[in-house]
Amino acid sequence: MRLTIFSRLVIGFIIIFLLQMAVSLYVSISLHPLEKVPDIIKDTDYKIIMHNKKLTDILMAQMRYEKKYIITRDATLYEHFLENKREFNQYLNELQSIVRSIQAQDLLIEIEQAYSQYQTAFDEEVTYLKAGKKYSQKDYKEKKEETLSMIIEKLKKLTASTEQSTYERIEKLGEAVADTRKVAIMISLSSFVLGIVISIFVTRGIVKPLAAVKQKTQKIAAGDFNGDLKLLSPPEVKDLANTINWMCYNLKQIDKIKADFFASMSHELRTPLTSIKEGINLLLEKAGKETGNKQQRLLAIMAEESNRLIELINSFLDLSKMEAGMVRYTFFPEDITPLIYQAINGIEPLAEGKKITIEAQVDNGLPVVRMDSERILQVLRNLLGNAVKFTNSGGQVMIHARPLNHGVEVSVMDTGEGIAEEDLKHIFDKFQQGSNVNDSNNIGTGLGLSIVKHIIDAHGGTVWATSKIEIGSTFVFVLSS
Repeated sequence: MRLTIFSRLVIGFIIIFLLQMAVSLYVSISLHPLEKVPDIIKDTDYKIIMHNKKLTDILMAQMRYEKKYIITRDATLYEHFLENKREFNQYLNELQSIVRSIQAQDLLIEIEQAYSQYQTAFDEEVTYLKAGKKYSQKDYKEKKEETLSMIIEKLKKLTASTEQSTYERIEKLGEAVADTRKVAIMISLSSFVLGIVISIFVTRGIVKPLAAVKQKTQKIAAGDFNGDLKLLSPPEVKDLANTINWMCYNLKQIDKIKADFFASMSHELRTPLTSIKEGINLLLEKAGKETGNKQQRLLAIMAEESNRLIELINSFLDLSKMEAGMVRYTFFPEDITPLIYQAINGIEPLAEGKKITIEAQVDNGLPVVRMDSERILQVLRNLLGNAVKFTNSGGQVMIHARPLNHGVEVSVMDTGEGIAEEDLKHIFDKFQQGSNVNDSNNIGTGLGLSIVKHIIDAHGGTVWATSKIEIGSTFVFVLSS
């Protein structure tokens, strides 16, 4: 029994997922003991360093207060000194509860003893001052400065010891992370290689038959409906192959019906309409002598409507063939300039009848592009015809051709009523016209722009339109050289 695509993908994903879970689990277990290191640094080492800085600042402040007090004997200064003393003892007690190493504890004991000596010396000095007794200020000053220097030195040693401890922890953390990274990379690489092997094994059984399906669909798109597609696995692709074979059989039948339909349309509709048109033309030639004005107008209307029907049938047949991929294009490197002026010459009578001026601006040095000249001429005629048709009397139509990125850009601009924004994105769809087209004389088949898009797409180019209501429209297409 062959596994389905879903089963193969699920099994492959589960294996790859388990491999990734194994890597993640190993990394998690290896790094778990290291998670406490940042907390220790933050909660212990950082606090010790900050407390040391605070103690040093308090000592400096006390030293200033006690010197000023000895000179001024201001009670406020003495109160500040005592307040600093309380803060110093508070921070010192907090430090003693934080430190863990024996060396740090010994330093704190020495700092506490030295600070007690400093306090004792200052208290004795205060007693002498309050009693008004004489004493050796020089001796006390030297004793206090010596004690303070020793305290500051011990605090520096404590800070240095803490920083060294922090550095060692970080160094050990880096070594542990590096070791974990190496092992994780090795496991990841092994998992990656194994995952690739599994993926290749799983996808090969899917891609290979799908490639055969793709090749077959490309042949179908090119109009080749022959041959059977035989695939064994997976079951879904096998079912798809059977469906494609069934589709090919039906497409053969449809293609035959379509070919018969086109032949019938061409012969049964266009031929008799042409005969009717010729007959009406003959009647029009004799209408001046044998019929009145009313009959002449009726014959003219019939001739116009016959032309419209023939044009509609021709457009419908062209578009149907294009959509069915039955139109053959003959590409040659050519200059588009003669085609532009040929299209203008063909539309000038209609433009003159509506008193519309047509201007052509063709830049020098247009590159030669690969194109089917007859089809590009059809594009130009359609765009110019639409521009003239939807431009009011006295308006203007301009066609501009310029070189662009190893190709040619041609734009047709008019001063017509414009196209509403909601209609602009559908303007190249068949049977679509602007919603603001109200004049019955301007209502067409809605096939011209769709034919334009099919032709430009077949040339590998692009076509688009921009428009503003009551200002005009611009249709642009680009062909590559």
